Amino acid sequence: MKLLAFAASNSQHSINRALVTYAASQANTDDVEILDLNDFEMAIYSIDRENNSGIPEQAQIFFDKIGQADAILISFAEYNGSYTSAYKNIFDWTSRIDQKVFQNKPVIMLATSPGPGGAASVLNSAVTSAPYFAAEVVGSLSIPSFYQNFDLEKNKLNNDDLNQQLTELVNKLER
Repeated sequence: MKLLAFAASNSQHSINRALVTYAASQANTDDVEILDLNDFEMAIYSIDRENNSGIPEQAQIFFDKIGQADAILISFAEYNGSYTSAYKNIFDWTSRIDQKVFQNKPVIMLATSPGPGGAASVLNSAVTSAPYFAAEVVGSLSIPSFYQNFDLEKNKLNNDDLNQQLTELVNKLER
């Protein structure tokens, strides 16, 4: 199984990147690619830009990466209750190639935040809209209070219940 994983954040110190990297390490595959959204930075999407310049190469590369994967892991950062602008822009450009951005791939959606809400608002939005973009959502999990539940030195969840939930969720990709 070729697994594609990324945090929907462009922060170099993203806790969602730590979470999705850990989640990917729990999958029973050696074929994991972890993307950095900074590699896909583009001008802010607008129909005028698309009409004048076409779709940026980075959007096509991102779309192709999804197409080459067997399954996808995403961890969403929450900015003001919604997607990060970095993710939203990449998603908007990519959806202009094909609205079926996720290309009928099985997807696990995660989210975390420092607070007790665990970025549940953005996770709910992502899960709810996913079928419109051809994502087969296998499951989702919000990790609240990241710094209490994740050991950054060991790069792993230190909450046994959450760790078990995450492992069971990732194992669903193998079916």
